Amino acid sequence: MNKVAIQIVGLATLFTVGIPYSLAVEANVLEQGKEIAFDRKKGNCLACHAISGGELVGNLGPELVDMKTRYPDKKRLRNQIWDATKGNPATSMPPFGRHRMLTSEEIDKVVEYIYSL
Repeated sequence: MNKVAIQIVGLATLFTVGIPYSLAVEANVLEQGKEIAFDRKKGNCLACHAISGGELVGNLGPELVDMKTRYPDKKRLRNQIWDATKGNPATSMPPFGRHRMLTSEEIDKVVEYIYSL
């Protein structure tokens, strides 16, 4: 079975068990964002931030909790991840977008995950 067929079967399964498609897609994006954030060769957020469920967390940056309160405007959080030096030129946070460490799509997924914390 090819990838498209598997995805179609997966969608049919979602509708069969009564899970709305949009919730399943959102959960998938959050899981992908978490994988990128925890990946030591990609986002590597755990090198500097404590995140619930993370192992060997750093303490250079703030703990990533209550993000909706800290960043009521999700766009500000995305800008921070894209290039934190715009808000603080002395920051130690790498400019993930500006330096193309992550793609725009990967940053969007990380933002969705981090914003959910």
